Amino acid sequence: MNAATLARAAAEARPRLIAIAYRMLGSMSDAEDVVQDALVKAHRQAPDDVESPVAYLTTVTTRAAIDHLRSARVRRESYVGPWLPEPVLGEPLPDGASHAELADSLSMAFLVVLESLTPEERATLLLHDVFAYSHAEVAAALGRSEAASRQMLRRARTAVEGDRPRVVVDPVRREALVRRFVAACQGGDLDAFLALLTDDATYVADGGGVVRAARHPIRGADRIARLLVHFMGAGRDERCFTVVPLNGQPAVAVHDRGELTGAVVIEPAPDGRIGTVRWVRNPAKLARLARALSPGDDRPT
Repeated sequence: MNAATLARAAAEARPRLIAIAYRMLGSMSDAEDVVQDALVKAHRQAPDDVESPVAYLTTVTTRAAIDHLRSARVRRESYVGPWLPEPVLGEPLPDGASHAELADSLSMAFLVVLESLTPEERATLLLHDVFAYSHAEVAAALGRSEAASRQMLRRARTAVEGDRPRVVVDPVRREALVRRFVAACQGGDLDAFLALLTDDATYVADGGGVVRAARHPIRGADRIARLLVHFMGAGRDERCFTVVPLNGQPAVAVHDRGELTGAVVIEPAPDGRIGTVRWVRNPAKLARLARALSPGDDRPT
């Protein structure tokens, strides 16, 4: 395979490779770095007998993402407080794809569920169930037998079955719920939050030890509502809440004095109220989003 052929394949496959890497790593910044390194490695080491350049690039990227995730998990063991994925603006899907499974896999709720899997299980589930690679292609990408790949897929499906979100909410109703949450934030009213949250709601904040945030998940509508009212009471006049599309779903961008300080993703419960609030506050995870939301900047694709 000559360099020109591989270069054309890399240009065409890059959106899909980044989509795979982001779902593997939960970080768009890391995903772009991994894909770039993988493409450089592929150009240097590509054998002459490659039948499918795209399959080869997928293999190199997947293995690089697995290696990166292994080291990232070591770092996450010392991470301060809960870890949440880096939020991304809009709905970046590869190759113009938009089928439901692919779109759902972009949600923060699903990315959090993937954290329960080993790197290899994560890759197997994503490649087969989300990106529709065959068992043979997945086995080749992971350097395993097809039988071993099928067994790993069964384990991965079983592991996520109980935790994967099952609530299907109409996009219009989801956005209406998000806007009600914004209104409650702007008003700072305890009763408004209590009306929105289920009795067993969960609040998870990711400050990374850099900014103040709850070090453990908080459960229960009353505790969460009082926390939110306390937070809204400080500097409310300088705080702005905006509904934006994050990870393919309506969410909330929080600005303090014009600076992005938070990204909030809520998950509806079966009764239509809020079951989970995930609040990303770690500045490192907001930097890319802040640039994308800045006037005059291009949004990421």
